[in-house]
Amino acid sequence: MSEACSHDCSSCQQNCDSRKAPQDLREKPHELSRIEKVIGVVSGKGGVGKSLVSGLLAVAMSKRGYHAAVLDADITGPSIPRLFGIHGRAVVDELGCWPAETAKLGVKIMSVNMLLDNETDPVVWRGPIIAGSVKQFWQEVIWQDVDYMFVDMPPGTGDVPLTVFQSLPVDGIVVVTSPQELVGMIVSKAVKMAKMMNIPVLGVIENMSYLTCPDCGKKIKLYGESHVDEIAAKEKLPVLAKLPIDPALTALCDQGRLEDFEGDWLAETAERLKNL
Repeated sequence: MSEACSHDCSSCQQNCDSRKAPQDLREKPHELSRIEKVIGVVSGKGGVGKSLVSGLLAVAMSKRGYHAAVLDADITGPSIPRLFGIHGRAVVDELGCWPAETAKLGVKIMSVNMLLDNETDPVVWRGPIIAGSVKQFWQEVIWQDVDYMFVDMPPGTGDVPLTVFQSLPVDGIVVVTSPQELVGMIVSKAVKMAKMMNIPVLGVIENMSYLTCPDCGKKIKLYGESHVDEIAAKEKLPVLAKLPIDPALTALCDQGRLEDFEGDWLAETAERLKNL
């Protein structure tokens, strides 16, 4: 029932406020941008490997012949440039701001680290300014010829996820989690937020699922038994992948050589993305 009327709006023929279509808050990208699909990578809490998954997804789609990009929306904890070995400032000219491109696969990257004088400087900004920066990455950066853009979002359900869900034409999100049981409640919060915003949830990816013993090949579950299957079943979502702890991958990330990783743990996820 609308605040301006005193009857059941669903049964009348009047153009009451409550019957009006919700306002479309999506922002247009730069006029020179071409972005086909936007995929949000979210987590309910920090430290579960969301940035790693964002990078791996971009690499997976690039190796399948698509043009991929990562918009690093984790403004206060940016790590995407480091994963790909990108240092220095973004290029700005009379047309706008240009993302960096990785050396091997040409993944386009934009992060606040590329705007700082020193990439180790902290970003001490309030929420509205951080959210506004994410919108600028969408509107003012020239994303030429992008088939899949992965938005690496900060954990939780605060200003930045809300801004991304409202301002960008998100085609779906991937929820990243870890094996601990306590994560179940956090995953549910992220999923429910996406559903409230009418954003499709593509599935769940569990990171740090196990460690393979280098001597006997046994899977060691460092964080205990996984609960991702029951969590996903409760939310009626598919489990897209269970990523192991891999020291070789960790070393490549530390060296800024994520593109050199040969594993294809996200093959099923890539296939789903191709069919969006």
